[in-house]
Amino acid sequence: MIRDTSAQDRLVEVRPNHRRKLIYAAAGLAAIVAIVLAVPRMATMFSADSSVSASRLSFGTVTRGPFVRDIAAEGKVVAAVSPTMYAASAGAVVLKVHAGDVVKKDQLLAVITSPELTSKLAQEKSAADAMEVEFLRAQIDAKKKRSELQKAFDNATIDQTAAERDLKRYQTAFDKGAVPVADVDKAKSTLDKAAVTAKHAKSDLAMDNDSLTFDVQAKKLAHDRQVLLVTDLERQVEDLNVKSPVDGQVGQLFIAERATVAKDAQLLSVIDLSALEVEMKVPESFARDLAIGMPGEISGNGKTWNGKVSAVSPEVVNGEVAARLRFDGETPQQLRQSQRLSVRILLDKRDNVLTVQRGSFVDESAGRYAFVVNDGMADRRDIRVGASSIDKVEILDGLKEGDKIVISGADTFGDAKHVAISR
Repeated sequence: MIRDTSAQDRLVEVRPNHRRKLIYAAAGLAAIVAIVLAVPRMATMFSADSSVSASRLSFGTVTRGPFVRDIAAEGKVVAAVSPTMYAASAGAVVLKVHAGDVVKKDQLLAVITSPELTSKLAQEKSAADAMEVEFLRAQIDAKKKRSELQKAFDNATIDQTAAERDLKRYQTAFDKGAVPVADVDKAKSTLDKAAVTAKHAKSDLAMDNDSLTFDVQAKKLAHDRQVLLVTDLERQVEDLNVKSPVDGQVGQLFIAERATVAKDAQLLSVIDLSALEVEMKVPESFARDLAIGMPGEISGNGKTWNGKVSAVSPEVVNGEVAARLRFDGETPQQLRQSQRLSVRILLDKRDNVLTVQRGSFVDESAGRYAFVVNDGMADRRDIRVGASSIDKVEILDGLKEGDKIVISGADTFGDAKHVAISR
């Protein structure tokens, strides 16, 4: 038989473990402290209006330092001077250049053949010559007529003088009884008639002289008007020779060789490569701060050039406003039309300004309030914002340096003013 195992059993003495007791005691104390510390936080969380996960929010810290307001965008090189040539008259066009040709100012670009305009110029020139002859003939006729009137006046004056002498002679003879009174009366009548004739001759001379002057002046004005018409037609014929207004390069040809075009039709464009600008699109919210003369930077090809705002469009298209920058100094030679460059315009620069990272909270609250984060809670606080830049917004009141706020995602809070932020 097999006996029990009592002979193999051995009594083991269990000694108390003081170290384990200390560990258990420390763990219990820590748990009590954690519960005590968590009680206020848990009470605050229970008092929150709502709870939102931190993963759905973005945060920013209020800092103090330099504040730079600028606009950064991509621009396109355009010609500041890019005139387009138009047909001054209808006709067939003969091109003298090709697209891309380098041209000088006043160089012939195209010739428009207009038989109608050329014929009209010849006709009007002929009419001007005829009017000049009429004007010269009127001058000669006026001189001849004036001479005849002067002659009549002079003869009337002589007749009046002779009648005065005859009357004086007859009066003397009558006083001596040599002639009858009838001869004296006849001499008086002759004198009166001569005086009237002289008076009318003088009047006719004055009146006809004015009339002749007016006739000559009318012929002269008609001739001058015709000369002006001829001058204008000569200018129009000269405009048939299309010339470059600037030094530059032929851009686009809008017509084919020897095409017949209507008046005011587009012919070609010339690009002045010595006066390039950079065109950029600016968001409407920043356009109101733009002004001509503001400094800017233009970057590209590994280089940076200084620039100035030269123009701001008054029209808003798709929420954007077009603006142009010209180079401050000489235009870089390596740039080309429509080349893409980076543009930065400096709107404002100040030091020691309280700012925070820009976020949707500015638009959501219209800059009137923000949610300040502290110990896992976001509390709504009234604030006042100032100027904005691409990445920052100025804080004027309501926040202090070091405050942490919700910069985006606060739209999920609704009307809550006390929100718990869970991890």
